[in-house]
Amino acid sequence: MHHFLIHHHGDHVGVATSDIHAGEKTVGVFMDDDSTIEVVANHDIPLGHKIAIATLPAGGDVLKYNTKIGTTPQGFKVGDYVHTHNLKTARW
Repeated sequence: MHHFLIHHHGDHVGVATSDIHAGEKTVGVFMDDDSTIEVVANHDIPLGHKIAIATLPAGGDVLKYNTKIGTTPQGFKVGDYVHTHNLKTARW
C-alpha cells in the first residue's frame, strides 16, 4: 500500500495520501510509470501535505509536477516534512 504520490520522476516531493508518522517507513508511487520509492519519514506529515524524496541544499529549487514550485531557504533531506516553514513559494 502506498502512503504518498509523486507526479513525475525528477520531482523533489510527493503528496501524502494518508497521515504519515515520524519514523514510519513509507512507500510512494510515481504517477508517470507506477514505480515505487521507499522513504522513512523524519516528521509527522498530514494528509495532503508534502514529503521530501530528495535532499536539497539551501536555496535549492523545489520541483513538483516537473515544475519549479519554490525554493528551500534552509534546504531539506529525504523524509522531511515540506511546508511553509522550509519552502518559499514561487507564486509570489
